[in-house]
Amino acid sequence: MGICDDRVVIVTGAGRGIGRAHALAFGAAGAKVVVNDVGVALDGSAADSPAEQVVAEIRAAGGEAVANADDVASWEGAAHLVAAAVETFGGLDVLVNNAGFVRDRMLANISEDEWDAVIRVHLKGHMAPLRRAAEYWRGEAKAGRPREARVINTSSGAGLFGSVGQGNYSAAKAGIAGLTIVAAAELARYGVTVNALAPSARTRMTEQAFAEMMAAPESGFDAMAPENIAPLVVWLGSTRSTGVTGRMFEIEGGRITLAEGWSRGPTVDKGARWEPEELDEVVGKLLTDAADPVPVYGA
Repeated sequence: MGICDDRVVIVTGAGRGIGRAHALAFGAAGAKVVVNDVGVALDGSAADSPAEQVVAEIRAAGGEAVANADDVASWEGAAHLVAAAVETFGGLDVLVNNAGFVRDRMLANISEDEWDAVIRVHLKGHMAPLRRAAEYWRGEAKAGRPREARVINTSSGAGLFGSVGQGNYSAAKAGIAGLTIVAAAELARYGVTVNALAPSARTRMTEQAFAEMMAAPESGFDAMAPENIAPLVVWLGSTRSTGVTGRMFEIEGGRITLAEGWSRGPTVDKGARWEPEELDEVVGKLLTDAADPVPVYGA
């Protein structure tokens, strides 16, 4: 018996890295898994999809899984993905949005295509499956068949604090953080919770930029192994996480941190319109009274 027995789970970008670890962990926890991976190389070119291999691993361990290669950043592809879960396994309980890639570039050098591609795959690639899953769960709730459903999105420390050379990626991941809290508020009426992760692990996207820091140790606990992220995702996807929604969890190795996000700090109210000349002292005092911001990665 697993904590996700018979729950139907979609994991996007599940052919490699963190997504693969999620899919295998859900399978081990008793879930029926739709392993989505469109199959591309790091540069965005076509490549063989490893989704079938992940499905084979889940089945070899006694689980149930099916591969899917739909484009999650397409309204149509996302509809096909949700339909695959419903038609194959009879419903949908959990959506794990994980798919993404990087096009790192300093802002003065970034091309329009490099900006658009990252925003599309990460941000639209979260929104499109979320839109289709929400439509399904709303229909189920209105038909008197509410599901205790879950969405787990994938943000990043870059989205929370920024990362030099990753303006496109940081903007997309910040957008995912904002999307998460809106979705949590809107979908609560249908019994759906929505949370997000900011994971740190060794993946295709990070291994070149952080090769030394993320190298696997010769012995002992591998803090950068992608498998470290999966237990929290499985728990969030289970019914044990009831009542937890609109939250952002940072996770690296064995450390889990609940990120608190934007909150209102010091304030001054004149009760009338300010004159520009007055604001030297006013803004200076606000900055003095406020906590220092978390430094941007790479700054």
